[in-house]
Amino acid sequence: MTTTYEAGSYDVIVIGAGHAGVEAAYAAAKMGAKTLMLTISLDMIAFMPCNPSIGGPAKGIVVREIDALGGVMGRVIDKTHIQMRMLNTGKGPAVRALRAQADKVLYQREMKRLLEEEENLTINQAMVDELIIEDGTVTGVVTQTGGIYRAKSVIVTTGTYLRGEIIIGDVKYSSGPNNQRPSIKLADNLRELGFDIIRFKTGTPPRVNSKTIDYSKTEIQPGDDEPRAFSFETTEFIMDQIPCWLTYTSAETHDIINNNLDKAPMFTGLITAEGPRYCPSIETKIVRFNDKPRHQLFLEPEGRDTQEVYVQGLSTSLPENIQREMLKSIPGLENAEMMRAGYAIEYDSVVPTQLWPTLETKLIKNLYTAGQINGTSGYEEAAGQGLMAGINAAAKVLGKEELILKRSEAYIGVLIDDLVTKGTNEPYRLLTSRAEYRLLLRHDNADLRLTEIGYKIGLISEERYKKFTTKKEQIENEIARLREVIIKPNETTQSVIRSVGGTELKDGIRAADLLKRPEMNYELVASLTPSEIELSNEVKEQVEIQLKYEGYIQKALTQVEKLHKMENKKIPEDIDYDDVPSIATEAREKLKEVRPLSIAQASRISGVNPADISILLVYIEQGKIARIGNE
Repeated sequence: MTTTYEAGSYDVIVIGAGHAGVEAAYAAAKMGAKTLMLTISLDMIAFMPCNPSIGGPAKGIVVREIDALGGVMGRVIDKTHIQMRMLNTGKGPAVRALRAQADKVLYQREMKRLLEEEENLTINQAMVDELIIEDGTVTGVVTQTGGIYRAKSVIVTTGTYLRGEIIIGDVKYSSGPNNQRPSIKLADNLRELGFDIIRFKTGTPPRVNSKTIDYSKTEIQPGDDEPRAFSFETTEFIMDQIPCWLTYTSAETHDIINNNLDKAPMFTGLITAEGPRYCPSIETKIVRFNDKPRHQLFLEPEGRDTQEVYVQGLSTSLPENIQREMLKSIPGLENAEMMRAGYAIEYDSVVPTQLWPTLETKLIKNLYTAGQINGTSGYEEAAGQGLMAGINAAAKVLGKEELILKRSEAYIGVLIDDLVTKGTNEPYRLLTSRAEYRLLLRHDNADLRLTEIGYKIGLISEERYKKFTTKKEQIENEIARLREVIIKPNETTQSVIRSVGGTELKDGIRAADLLKRPEMNYELVASLTPSEIELSNEVKEQVEIQLKYEGYIQKALTQVEKLHKMENKKIPEDIDYDDVPSIATEAREKLKEVRPLSIAQASRISGVNPADISILLVYIEQGKIARIGNE
């Protein structure tokens, strides 16, 4: 039996140092909580076991939101990327998003440096085996080597390590990602404590040696020439970028896969866990979309000082020899040397409907979970949850108000609400289509939505907040000015309008109204009525978007106002759903499981229909009337 000893006492303990763990630990420490982060390996802090990239549709907006609240992912990727691109530039602002290729080693190193410099944060290498629970409240953890660490709050951010098993062909062995040690005893402990656990699966593609790739058979995918950044604080930009390359599977690739499906764990039954719908293995893609003659593959460098190239789109758990054969059938990879084989990994997750919207567990007080343990996929989704868990764990310890972001405030709010209200039966991925108010939740306005909140909770510095308020004032003042200024139909004006194919003016027009024309932009309008002060590109962009899409934005805000009325209709914490008459059996069971905090949240639960909501509203109102009468 391991000898135990008292190892220290903290306000917040974070178990795990992946993308959720680092945000949780940083936020809690920055807010003033004495914080300890425990990780199986100090060399795996913020490690990227899958794509060497950050951002993309919806996900890139989450990174901006993390930064606007005071988190660190945006700052670190801005310092360590090898390429940056804005996606969907041909579409409206609601779906634009940044994506960066990371130097995965530099990203880890910079994140570790940043965390080590944080005053209230201690980082230790240790395997946590058990949570200490007293009277239904977590009070600490016990490590494999017997260390007892006491805490007022604990955040579990174990990623894919819980009872992790790697699968390649017919080989299956106990392991965390990238052949790291798995967490077995903690996984068992969570089951013993009564948590409902689900088994999920994810995977990675092979990595190949860049020196053995024939890039002449691929299409170059360069970064943007325009300086880009995730963080609103970034002022120095990396312009020395490394391209990615596009190639495709071939008919031969498809034949190799189809002829070896009897060896694919996805089809032999060796893999039983549910995998991510929106990032399927190449085997699944070939079977599911058998009419497609080829599939895109992106060759993504893993850093400046390595020859490893990530074959994005070729996630597989086929046997190693089949993977080698498959690679040689791909244009440009005929002579490619495989440096690492692709693999699938199965792991334990907590059913997320067992969480409050603060990410505190309903079963055990002051215990929080964040990241892939909650059934999500992706570094960005993990980081967003980690930030919120860190904020709320610290807030509870410090006697501050907890933070729950609304669906209309942030993609992070959509993510957490979806998880705790609806749950998930597969690894959850954020998509723009999941956000009903996506026109309000844009890449460009994350700071306008969330910086005020970050400042109030203590994650945004005074200096940064002053710059933000100046920017906000400039936007408001310029919009007000353009609403007042009249542009006359003189020759200069008509010439500018003709140059972009617009219809000439017959009368004077307010500058704001001229800007709303599809062919016009801010720079053209400003050339006819220049601002008296120098405005940044960010301010100009906001002025243009807010005026151009004013009608649509106002429509969305009206819908949000209706939602807020439902959010404000709180459900009593002590409600007994068995006492509510006439609601459907399924609705009753779901309401008892989720225990929604408001009528709005109740209405989003699968299986709860509008009739059930009407009955619930009447019941709550009658309860209020009865209490008033008794008083």
